[in-house]
Amino acid sequence: MSKTFWVLGCVLGFTGVAAGAFGAHALRGKLSQDLLAVWEIGVRFQMYHALALLAVAGAVAQWANRGAEAAGWLFAGGTVVFCGSLYLLALSGVRWLGAVTPLGGLMLLAGWGALAWAGWQR
Repeated sequence: MSKTFWVLGCVLGFTGVAAGAFGAHALRGKLSQDLLAVWEIGVRFQMYHALALLAVAGAVAQWANRGAEAAGWLFAGGTVVFCGSLYLLALSGVRWLGAVTPLGGLMLLAGWGALAWAGWQR
C-alpha cells in the first residue's frame, strides 16, 4: 500500500505542476481574475495533498495501520473531488460545481483526522 500512495502522490504532484503551468501560461488572459483564482486554489490544494500522500506512504510503511491507509484514500479521493470540481468550475464557469467542492473538502479534513488518529494509535 505504501508504494500505491507514493505513486499517487507523485502523480498528483506532477499533474499539479502541469496544472499550475497551464493556469499561468494558457489560462491567464482567457479567464476572469475570479476564475483564475479558483484554478490557483485547486492547484495549491492539489500540491499540498500530493505532499501529504508522500507522508502517508511513509506512515503506512512505518506504522502499518488502517488509519494511515484510510488517510491516503481520503486524501486521494478528496483531492480529485475538491480540486477537480474547482478546475471544472474555472474552465466552464458552471457555478453549481461549487456545491461539489465542499464534499472533497470534507474528505480532505477526514484524511487529516485519520492520519492524526493513526499517529495517536501508534
